Amino acid sequence: MSGSENLTSLSSELDLDRPNLEDYLPSGSSIQEPHGKLRLRDLLDISPALTEAAGAIVDDSFTRCFKSNPPEPWNWNAYLFPLWCCGVVVRYLILFPWRVIVLTVGWIIFLSSFIPVHFLLKGHDSLRKKLKRFLAELICSFFVASWTGVVKYHGPRPSLRPKQVFVVNHTSMIDFIILEQMTAFAVIMQKHPGWVGLLQKTILESEGCIWFNRAEAKDREIVARKLREHVQGTDNNPLLIFPEGTCVNNHYTVMFKKGAFELGCTVCPIAIKYNKIFVDAFWNSRKQSFTMHLLQLMTSWAVVCDVWYLEPQNLKPGETPIEFAERVRDIISVRAGLKKVPWDGYLKYSRPSPKHREQKQQSFAESMLRRLEEK
Repeated sequence: MSGSENLTSLSSELDLDRPNLEDYLPSGSSIQEPHGKLRLRDLLDISPALTEAAGAIVDDSFTRCFKSNPPEPWNWNAYLFPLWCCGVVVRYLILFPWRVIVLTVGWIIFLSSFIPVHFLLKGHDSLRKKLKRFLAELICSFFVASWTGVVKYHGPRPSLRPKQVFVVNHTSMIDFIILEQMTAFAVIMQKHPGWVGLLQKTILESEGCIWFNRAEAKDREIVARKLREHVQGTDNNPLLIFPEGTCVNNHYTVMFKKGAFELGCTVCPIAIKYNKIFVDAFWNSRKQSFTMHLLQLMTSWAVVCDVWYLEPQNLKPGETPIEFAERVRDIISVRAGLKKVPWDGYLKYSRPSPKHREQKQQSFAESMLRRLEEK
């Protein structure tokens, strides 16, 4: 009975929980009442509602977390424009074909090695795991090479230890690739369609990776059970979690989900900061497929970033999991130079409910009726 209760508790704390959008929206009591004699212009005056709406637009720190800032144009005069055209030719006609060749060679080497290892070494689990880890790191190295990735790693490389989990700020799916080329992690991630989903089901799932679907409530118990089992294993790949639950534009960090901080294990923070001098690595999955995102990276000059492996953290006496999550978020934000905002990242997948809109409409209508009654 206690195991079932723990599972239910953990499943409610995972990144799959939908936020209550109304908690983040202003109440309907902000419309102010006029004083004095009622006039027609008072009846038609909607300035309080407009003020509230304008304030939400001007101080929209939530939307800013998920917007790409376009680079400022520099090819605006006669002698810079030809240089820009030369750069386009080099990137698309020279660098891009070579990068496609590099990635193709990488996949040929990976598949010609992974398939025999997966099917022919079933009786040699230890050797099989070691070879799969090496091959996972190898293919990710080819991916990074196909972007001309310039990645600087700071701090000690993660080691295989039970009862530990790694958490990192999330900008793009390439976060996982950049970290995977150094250490074969098992990641918890949203299920994706297309060729990415095929890789998840065939290759990455055999590495201990855990997938979920935000729209499926039944996934919660399955993921909760797999997380418990994985962190207890002594020979499992280190578990990597993106506690923000969504991609953020590498200027901000949104709230960390507390599920990763209630597993009763050591939390190892990782901070990633991208240099946008050549390309913006932020992936907006609602506007761009991952294939187009990769093409954008492969046609840029380079992907430049820093990765910091930070000091492991444990829950302090008297500290709640939410406070623990915020403390780790502070550490990552300071190290990567990111701004903290008090938003739940899953709000970007939610919309205001009809009930909230009706409350605002009712509040405005009652204000108009009170004005008429005063007359």
